[in-house]
Amino acid sequence: MRWMKSWAKIARRVRLRRSGTSFFFFDFFFLRSASFVFVLLLLPLLGGIARPQETTLRSQSNVVLVPTLVKDQEGGIVYGLQANDFIVEDDGVEQMARLDEAPEGQPISLVVAIQRGRRAAYEFPRMQGLRTMLDPLFVQGTARVAVLEFDSQVEQTRGFTKDASLVEDDLQNLQPGDDGAAILDAVDAAVKLLKQEPEGRLRVLLLISETRDHGSHVKIENAVAAIGQSNAVMYALAFSPALSNILDTGRGNNMNEMHPGINFLDLLYQTSQAMRKNVPHTIASMTGGEYELFATRKKFEVRMNDFTNHLHSRYLLSFAPKDPHAGLHQIRVRLRTPSGDVVLARSSYWAEGIK
Repeated sequence: MRWMKSWAKIARRVRLRRSGTSFFFFDFFFLRSASFVFVLLLLPLLGGIARPQETTLRSQSNVVLVPTLVKDQEGGIVYGLQANDFIVEDDGVEQMARLDEAPEGQPISLVVAIQRGRRAAYEFPRMQGLRTMLDPLFVQGTARVAVLEFDSQVEQTRGFTKDASLVEDDLQNLQPGDDGAAILDAVDAAVKLLKQEPEGRLRVLLLISETRDHGSHVKIENAVAAIGQSNAVMYALAFSPALSNILDTGRGNNMNEMHPGINFLDLLYQTSQAMRKNVPHTIASMTGGEYELFATRKKFEVRMNDFTNHLHSRYLLSFAPKDPHAGLHQIRVRLRTPSGDVVLARSSYWAEGIK
């Protein structure tokens, strides 16, 4: 079985400079959703991302990094692939891709950004498995975990620590917040923490939130840019307030809300809004991350188990384009032998030559 390549080795290669020329790269990804509504939403969004003054990552490098996750039709991870099993295209032209290996026991820096505002308190019982599901990371002795809580504001409740008991106390004492859910602000704050971590550590953001943003000041394109600049991996676990309301109504757990029964007008409104903009799904898709929805405690624990298992499961592909034109480049990653497997990878980058 071939191990994945570490971010540290790739980061060193990223500093290579070509004689007389350097390029600025910004990585972002197109939303892979079958929903027509999402497609309509994404088109104007991409127009905003394409502005170099706002979203260009300044990096003296001519190496494009393409972390890639391969899943089979049942959602299982596909291991054992080699570089020549992949076809990586830059604007339709096949590139010579490299596949680097990751060392065993690569240290991890993880930020857990968890929503406490709006209806998130009703999800806390379904998240009880979070503390124990993080234990495998602490057992390795190389993981550092920080905790952010957010409603309309983002609060760092725990800096990076290797002490599992401190993180457990934070998660066990979550308190309901206000009516906000500043998801994009939380992502931005988490990435800023991760960028302070030493190179050579796998930087990971675990976002637990509802599907829609309420009250952020950070723009979605800037949040995407920040993830690309930090080489962070994002895993989003989301809940639907509308679906949770249905479940909790059946269980009799929401009697203290204004509408203890199902408010169908509100439900229709929330559903239509969720279809218009699912922020965690959008960011995960555009950054090559993973997104999963949970509605029960069992489903949450299954998704968390997937999260810990997938941390070291990415194929870290890279390629060095020769004399790329300035501007937007589209990347396509696929398997050389079609098999029905799902390939998750970034789908574009921005290159700009020195003026």
